[in-house]
Amino acid sequence: MNSPTKNRLHWHELPAHVRAAVEAILDDRVVAAESQPGGFSPGTADRVRTARGGRAFVKAVSPAQNQHTPTMHRAEARIAAALPPAAPTPRLLGSHDDGEWIALVYADVEGRHPVTPWDAGELAVVLSTLETMAATLTPAPTVATTTAAEALGHDFAGWRRLADDPPADLDPWARDHLAELCAAADRGLAALGGDTLCHLDVRADNLLLGPDGRVTVVDWPWACRGPTWLDTLLTVVNVQVYGGHDPDALLDSRPLTARVDPADLTGVLAGLTGFFLDGARRPPPPGIPTVRAFQRLQADALLPWLTRRLNP
Repeated sequence: MNSPTKNRLHWHELPAHVRAAVEAILDDRVVAAESQPGGFSPGTADRVRTARGGRAFVKAVSPAQNQHTPTMHRAEARIAAALPPAAPTPRLLGSHDDGEWIALVYADVEGRHPVTPWDAGELAVVLSTLETMAATLTPAPTVATTTAAEALGHDFAGWRRLADDPPADLDPWARDHLAELCAAADRGLAALGGDTLCHLDVRADNLLLGPDGRVTVVDWPWACRGPTWLDTLLTVVNVQVYGGHDPDALLDSRPLTARVDPADLTGVLAGLTGFFLDGARRPPPPGIPTVRAFQRLQADALLPWLTRRLNP
C-alpha cells in the first residue's frame, strides 16, 4: 500500500511567520487544520478552514525536514501557476518562499482517493480524465523546461547500477538478462519525446475523486514535457501494483497507449522496474522512512509483468 510518511509536520508546528504568510494569501485567519494522509513528503499537508468559513489546502516544508523537498515545492509552484483553468488540477491561490520555508496554498478540492485495489469504474473515469488532460496540456506550458528523458535519465540507468553491483536477492531471471534489461530501459528512455505536460507521478494517492464524479490530479513537482501516453502508462503501473486487473488489456484498450509501439511501452516499464529495484536497496532519504518499502512493493509487482512482456 502507499504508506504515508510517519513524521509529517502539522499546521500548528509551522513557524509563526509562515502561518501569517499563508493567512495573508487567504486574507483570513486559519481556525482549524486537518493533516491529510498519503504521500511521502515530510512537510505539512493540511486542509484548513478560516474564520469566515473559507477552505484551502496548504503544504509547507523547509530543508530541516528534507533538503530536497523545498526544491520540489518550488518546482510545483512554478508549474501550478502555469496550469490552464481547463486542466483537472487544483487552483494555486498563492505561495510563500522566504528562502528557507516554502508554502503552497491551493483552493480546497472535495474528494477522496480511488480505492485500491482499483475499482474498474473509478479506473475508467481516471483514465478518461488523463486522456482529456493530455490534450489540454499539449503543447506544454513554456514554464515546463525539463523533458521526461532528462527527468528519468538517472532513474532508467537503474539496471546498469544493478548489473555493476547485483544484490544477493536479485531475481534469477533478471540476473540472467541484465544486458537485455539495460537495452530495454534505453529504448524506453528514447521513446519519451513529446510536448505534452506530463504529471510523471500519477498514483492513487495523487488523485481525488469528487462527489460529482470529477477527477482532480494533485501534486505536480515532477511535471515535465513528454509523450501524451506517459501518464496513462504510469497509472496502469499503479493499478498493477495493487492487482486485480490485466495491465496489458488496459494498455490495449486505451486510445493513447493502444497506438504506441509495444516495445516502447515495455522499455519504459523496464526503466521504472530497474529504478524501483535499485532504489529499494538504498537507505531511506532523511524524513521519508517509508519510501524504500514502497519502491520494493512496486518492483515486486512490476518484474513479473515485465518478464512476460519481454518473453511473450
